[in-house]
Amino acid sequence: MSSSSPSLSWHTRVEQPGDLPAVHELTAAAFGRPSEADLLEALRADEAWIDGLSIVATTRAEATPVGHVLLTRAFIGDTPALAMGPVSVHPDHQRSGAGSALVRAGLDAARARGERFVILLGHPWYYPRFGFGRASEHGITLTVDAPDEAWMALSLDPARHPLPSGTARWAAAFGIA
Repeated sequence: MSSSSPSLSWHTRVEQPGDLPAVHELTAAAFGRPSEADLLEALRADEAWIDGLSIVATTRAEATPVGHVLLTRAFIGDTPALAMGPVSVHPDHQRSGAGSALVRAGLDAARARGERFVILLGHPWYYPRFGFGRASEHGITLTVDAPDEAWMALSLDPARHPLPSGTARWAAAFGIA
């Protein structure tokens, strides 16, 4: 998996055990607090974890991860889906294309596994470029309050699999009942 921006070339790959300290550090730096990095640790131990859907971005020049995306098992009603997040890029590499490379790599990996749907809570100006739209327009609800424009969903093959409706259920580690 690879992607490029005008100034840097990004390589994406499945996270390896040796990446864990760098992923923890870059996630804490990206969010300016440790809570999302701690969430990653909890998700690694959660039954929602799916091997192969924790992906890092590196520059071609160095193998140390500077970005990370995670997809874990979720449900829309009783229909299996994936939850994307957190998506993290170290502040030194933000706005360089690393985040886009990670999101695309995560969606590609999900498609390759035969997954059909992805949900997320995220920036409404960022994720629509990847095909995400308001989940509420498809009757997908949350059990917590969140801005409607930030609550998004995507069908990985909309011609064959339209988004289902129902209440989203996330990994227990997210703390969303």
